[in-house]
Amino acid sequence: RHISVHCDIGIHHSTAIITMTFYAVAARFLLLTAIGFTCNPHQSLIVATEDATWRPDLPWGNLKSKISPSASLIDTTFMNYQKECIPEFVDYLWPDRTNHALIDQPHGLCLPHMYCGWQMCNPRPSDNGHLNETLSQVLQDQFPINQADKIGGDLPASFDPSNTDSYVQDPSNPSLNLPAMVLFPVVASDVVAAIQFAKEHGLEISVKNSGHSYTGASSKKNTLHVNMNRYTQYATTSITDCDASIMGNAIAGRDLSDQPCHLSFAKKKSATIRVGGGENWDKAYRAVLAANQIGEEYKYHVLGGAAGTVSPMGWTFLGGLGGTTAGRLYGLGLDQVLQIEMVLPNGYHVKFGPTEWEDASAEGFIVPRTTGVSGLCRRNPEEQVEGKWKWGSCPDDADINFGDLWFAVRGGGGGTWGVVTSIYLQLHDYLPFALYKFVDSEECSAVPNLHDEFKATYMIAPSLLNVTKEKSEACSAANGTGMHCFGEEDVMKAWTKFLQINNMMSLQDASCLVKDTTHKSFPETILESDARVENEGKAEDNPYPALVLTSGGQVLAPQSWAKENIKTIASNEPYFAFGGATATGSDQYNSLSQAHRNAAVMLSVGGSLGVATSGFFSTDLFPQMFDISDKTKFPPVIGSNHAAAVNMGPRKKNWIESCPLTWTFEERNAKCISLQESIYGTERLKQLESIKEAVDPHYMFDCASCIGNNRLKKKAKKVKKGKKGKSPKEAKKGKSPKEAKKTSKGSKANEF
Repeated sequence: RHISVHCDIGIHHSTAIITMTFYAVAARFLLLTAIGFTCNPHQSLIVATEDATWRPDLPWGNLKSKISPSASLIDTTFMNYQKECIPEFVDYLWPDRTNHALIDQPHGLCLPHMYCGWQMCNPRPSDNGHLNETLSQVLQDQFPINQADKIGGDLPASFDPSNTDSYVQDPSNPSLNLPAMVLFPVVASDVVAAIQFAKEHGLEISVKNSGHSYTGASSKKNTLHVNMNRYTQYATTSITDCDASIMGNAIAGRDLSDQPCHLSFAKKKSATIRVGGGENWDKAYRAVLAANQIGEEYKYHVLGGAAGTVSPMGWTFLGGLGGTTAGRLYGLGLDQVLQIEMVLPNGYHVKFGPTEWEDASAEGFIVPRTTGVSGLCRRNPEEQVEGKWKWGSCPDDADINFGDLWFAVRGGGGGTWGVVTSIYLQLHDYLPFALYKFVDSEECSAVPNLHDEFKATYMIAPSLLNVTKEKSEACSAANGTGMHCFGEEDVMKAWTKFLQINNMMSLQDASCLVKDTTHKSFPETILESDARVENEGKAEDNPYPALVLTSGGQVLAPQSWAKENIKTIASNEPYFAFGGATATGSDQYNSLSQAHRNAAVMLSVGGSLGVATSGFFSTDLFPQMFDISDKTKFPPVIGSNHAAAVNMGPRKKNWIESCPLTWTFEERNAKCISLQESIYGTERLKQLESIKEAVDPHYMFDCASCIGNNRLKKKAKKVKKGKKGKSPKEAKKGKSPKEAKKTSKGSKANEF
């Protein structure tokens, strides 16, 4: 498509430096020039000079005729990204931006990081996905802009805006990674229609809720994009207090309607919430808060993300770190899932969840071990009214292994197994909430990493502070935040003890640590935080939208190493969402790496680029933390929730040498451990890739850095599948992954 852009400000580029007074410094103008604006985008006249319809050879009218009246199928162009998305990054300085404004844009293209509209979140033009470029070049292009964007200071004298000036203005830039056709589904039949259309015509599908992805996984060129933001919302009306009378009865096989409550009771809980595939934590938190405020006392607690615009789908299925919502008490986000409803790449609308389990308390687990998973297919997928949906056993030719799906989706990431239309989540009993804030006064800041060292001691080595394990696990913290505590804790007494044993009692009267009980629950702390008037009442999103994605892989430091390395932990941006129930809250039937379960803390070793650039980690910390004696099995190392696309493991031939920045991405892909293998480890990744081949053999869903996306770039061939849709390494329904290795015979996955 050829698109011409005309700006009507009527001033020369150089004059704009003087007249753009709404930017604090001239560097702000250089920044705008670097991202491609020499005039106000709201005053631009952008004209498409050719027919913009993508794939005009396809019968799009057939798809339009099958979606519901409220659904939208929209043809998009780069113009829409320029007009609807980029202004948020131009008109507001970094801390004042909000993803709420991006999510609701009419064409559904916006992303929390502006540069993620291009492949690998890098706007430098490339015909081969940046394979011939180096990470050093990416850093040279982007980091000066990031510095000026977030800090507001001057750009370095050596920075040349022409490096990026033309890149982000050019609608023909081959690195653009925006979908050309967007579907906003409202009901499940819309999603079914889209997937069936894509299947019939050999299209890829990309899917997005809010777009929070450190790998840019929710946007892809030449795809039919399913944007779930306008999908049916359930959270406000779906909170359920389970009826104890179902105890002792068989799970209703007809529609699995009571399965979430059966599983909830098995976990010694009694309430659930259903969240739609287009809802984010802002909506879920407000629903739970509203329910709590009905009665005299708060009743419910939901474990979720730290930011309101994060999705309960992507966040959950990559693990879900509860650093602000009692993750160390209740487990990870994926541990809260009771039932999943989704549309698979084969076009079937399904629901599934555990129907068999056994007590695992003797092994130290606080939830039962899942031993059997059952599922159903919708018999009338074209029906738009949910009250008329009919569920039943799946046809034999559907080849669906619900055990594999339960295992793979929870931990194997979102966007690659199909489109999730809703999930049932566990609600916990409310516990009193306290937020401990650290004061950055001159006196308190004089001691390096004071606050993080205290948090590390309290949560990893609590006995040093005379704190019990139970009171330690009541608290958690995301990186850079205070301590979020639920129920009984001992923080203030521990603080005094910490100052004593570190000979810092002079800080006792400095009020470096303050207890805040203003809010009765965590959601209230972020529902009142957003500074933008138009977002009043919505939950704050943090990190805020930024031009450049700089977060790298964060290392999962194991418990066995952490207790003896508190100071090292404190100096590497620790994320305290591990320990306690993150290990014991697993149903032992999910694909999250064991490194997540064994971790004491997640560390940003190497700063914002993590292990991508840290020779210190590879040569020093890596062999200390992990068993690398078996050179055929790379261990899981990186936390999945915050891993960026540029991140990779060490060199394949020498695991204690980091992947060189000066190698091209093609060399890095060939000679270094992939991001996926660094997250899951060799064995778990092979298991997930096998399931991916069975669930989606033609890679209809092939998102950046997702399972299978690191395969050799050749046309995917349909693999021979096991009987009844079982992957080669999986066995019959009713067996956990560990037990599955013992047998290869099985029955239909949808039997009860």
